[in-house]
Amino acid sequence: MLAILDYKAGNQTSVLRALRSLGIPAEITADPEVLFSAEGVIFPGVGAAGQAMHQLTSTGMDKVLREIIARRKPLLGICLGCQILLERSEENDVETLGILPGICRRFSPELMDGGQPVRIPHMGWNALKLKRDDPLFAGIAPDAQYYFVHSFYTEPAEELIIATCEYGCEFTAAYGRPGLWALQFHPEKSGRPGLQILQNFYKICQEAAHV
Repeated sequence: MLAILDYKAGNQTSVLRALRSLGIPAEITADPEVLFSAEGVIFPGVGAAGQAMHQLTSTGMDKVLREIIARRKPLLGICLGCQILLERSEENDVETLGILPGICRRFSPELMDGGQPVRIPHMGWNALKLKRDDPLFAGIAPDAQYYFVHSFYTEPAEELIIATCEYGCEFTAAYGRPGLWALQFHPEKSGRPGLQILQNFYKICQEAAHV
């Protein structure tokens, strides 16, 4: 079973629907015992970094997340969850979880795309440039496109970068290390490629649970 962390930051229900469409057992929960007993945890979210961090710290979910990672339980951060796994966010100028090294930056309105200023937020479908092989992207065509909606982007330590995307600049679309992944795009809204990522994550979780 996969646990979807409930910290009042939106889009948990859409992730749950996507998992259920794949026949993957899943539950939205803020119960630490359920999170600890799950095969893997999904850390989604939409909204502002400051508000999300306040919710996490005021409920003790920040400590639960750190314990999940300390136990080497597979975790997948999505969108806001991807951003606040790093050390700091320019959104609200807030210190974030600091689980992995890096910062979340704001798209500059001075960026250009095709001779025109970029629209912020970045919203729409884009292909990725894979920087290294990763089991999360197994079985997916290199030209697959994914759905983005965000005004900020992650800048993790270079060795963590899995894939980038172009939107006025090259930014990180996926990063992580074995057992911990973060995606700026929404796999639950990205059609077949996104569903394959969720399926791959569940397979990784099952294999880790039986090691």
